[in-house]
Amino acid sequence: MKNEILNVDRRQFLRVSATLSGGMVLGFNLAAKGAEGAELAAENTLNAYIKISADNVITIFAPNPESGQNVKTSLPMLVAEELECDWNKLVVEQAGLDSVKYTRQVAGGSGSIPSSWKPFRTAGATAREMLIKAAAKRWNVDASTCKASMGKVEHAASKRSSTYGELAAEAATLEVPKDVKLKEAKDFKIIGKSLTNVDTRKIITGKAEFGMDFRRPGMLFAVVARPPAFGKKIKSVDDSRAKKKPGVQQVIQFGDKVAVLATSTWAALQGREALRIEYTDDGKLESTADHNQRMKEMLGKTVEKPQRKDGDINPAFASAAKVLEMTFECPFLPHAPMEPMNFFAHVTADKAELIGPTQNPTPARKQVSDLLGIPESNISVMMTRMGGGFGRRLNADFVREAAEISKLAKAPVQVVWTREDDMTGGIYRPACQYTYRAALDAQGKITAFHLRGVGLNVGNPTREHNFPAGAVANYLAEGHNLESKVTTGPWRAPVHNFLAFAEQSFLDEIANATGKDPVKLRLELLEQAKAAPVGDVRYNVDRFKATVELAAQKANWGKAPSGIFQGFSSYFSFNTYVAQVVEIKMEDGQPKIHRVVCAVDCGVVINPKAAFNQIEGGIVDGIGHAMYGNLSFTDGAPEQSNFDSYRLIKMADTPKVEVYFVENGLDPTGLGEPTLPPVSAAFGNAVFKATGTRLKKQPFVIEGKKIIG
Repeated sequence: MKNEILNVDRRQFLRVSATLSGGMVLGFNLAAKGAEGAELAAENTLNAYIKISADNVITIFAPNPESGQNVKTSLPMLVAEELECDWNKLVVEQAGLDSVKYTRQVAGGSGSIPSSWKPFRTAGATAREMLIKAAAKRWNVDASTCKASMGKVEHAASKRSSTYGELAAEAATLEVPKDVKLKEAKDFKIIGKSLTNVDTRKIITGKAEFGMDFRRPGMLFAVVARPPAFGKKIKSVDDSRAKKKPGVQQVIQFGDKVAVLATSTWAALQGREALRIEYTDDGKLESTADHNQRMKEMLGKTVEKPQRKDGDINPAFASAAKVLEMTFECPFLPHAPMEPMNFFAHVTADKAELIGPTQNPTPARKQVSDLLGIPESNISVMMTRMGGGFGRRLNADFVREAAEISKLAKAPVQVVWTREDDMTGGIYRPACQYTYRAALDAQGKITAFHLRGVGLNVGNPTREHNFPAGAVANYLAEGHNLESKVTTGPWRAPVHNFLAFAEQSFLDEIANATGKDPVKLRLELLEQAKAAPVGDVRYNVDRFKATVELAAQKANWGKAPSGIFQGFSSYFSFNTYVAQVVEIKMEDGQPKIHRVVCAVDCGVVINPKAAFNQIEGGIVDGIGHAMYGNLSFTDGAPEQSNFDSYRLIKMADTPKVEVYFVENGLDPTGLGEPTLPPVSAAFGNAVFKATGTRLKKQPFVIEGKKIIG
């Protein structure tokens, strides 16, 4: 076995070994730092792992959790491109959690592709070069006269060739190259091609294993009775009836929860229904009305330490020819993935085996280790496919439940949440409110811009470096945190998902007040940020402008047919630039989306088919939740518990979506989240154009009420 250090762009460790069957295993631990700041800092390293058997079977292990974002396909494409192998003969397998081989096993922050772009390609290129050198050594020729292609190395002059499998064992004995050349874009054969998800056939034939599909002989199924409201605690438990239900094996109380274990999920559910539990509380249960009132009060207060302060907004507002002010509100939202939370755990005296759908297995293992007192080295975690995540499965509460119940029951256990459990048990997108103010001079120029926000358990509810920060001389961003018993956490495009609506709606209001075209206003502000930047400018002006201009061009901005009203929005998040035009028609006095045109600058597009899916999915998700998504509370209890009371967007409501990419050849950035935040603002701006009504509160449709009127 050889152990070397590769000097590529960042710290990289490569392990090469010959297998017992004469093959080669290359394990890369490749660390890469992202550029999104604190939002992604904890999530920005990735890795790859290649196995080549003697019979020329090439396996690429996909280390990142697959939640439907296609990383199990797109990341191996990077390796295969540089490895020069036949994609159609490649085997892709999900890797389990391994902190020795891998350093980033996360599905979150839109960070998988950008952090893996060079490291994964380097992994493939390094393996390719070692295989070429092995062939050259075998044939006693110069390595430069050999070429790798389609899983074999060829020497044209002597007409000799060998498969990677034939060369693997010999390659494993060679020195690892310290510097390898990556392909130029013009030579790509796989990157940029629309390839089908490697699990598609398994999914449509029912063979793909999601968390709910996992089975282990002898395992018990567990459902959990959790407090019916945030702030309630167990006073007493009568489980006598539950224990008499057919199939029920055990009833276990742990903390303020009660688990019913049975031979089937149905039996466990029947046992839970039979429980008699009394709860108590401190008399301070929270309701949505209280939350809203407290947030409004906090919006009227200054922050001791603002998140960003450029210049001084006070003189500018005092001397302004006109002041604009608007407040925007959004509710809690559940994640509502199609597959509710579930996880398998088998805990013994000194070991634990964990299997299921998690977006972030590393902290899940750490939390289980802390909970059970078992060393992390004795805890294995295997990821299954996920039926959606959207940030919910970044948390490990359901993993901890499974582990704790398994330990107490002394049995392998799969914990299963029902839809109602999933909707009412947390963790939610926090409710937020934002007040925007702008000072305008007599010529309509923005002389001051002020954002103050408050969110429940969100820490900093602002993104202080958002545009137009850097383009306005006097800029102030303040964020309040309101503590709540309601558990909150990341929801697709955390903070951005509503902040973009408020920000982009307010910019549209400024354009209306100054008589400027909304696109022109944004372009002028971007020019100001380039010509005379103020403070820290986190966005690239030229890339931002190119995206705005592309969307306007492709949508034929300002020249819509009669009866079609256009709204514009542009936003930068997760290092990706997005501009969108939503076109609506008024039908029976209500707005109906006709078309969405979306321009995206995400650098190189690895797999266009997957990219389109992510972009369109983000747009549809953004529209649906802005229209209908609402989770409210009375006395600490969620008022919506299933899809009969919590509406999701329906197929009939989904619009036509056109997607266009800014082609600049730059390193790729994320796509799982950036297209969701701005679309609701583009819709709202179109509604304003059509009706003169400014939408300021989400959801737009509540209990069947009309959007307008």
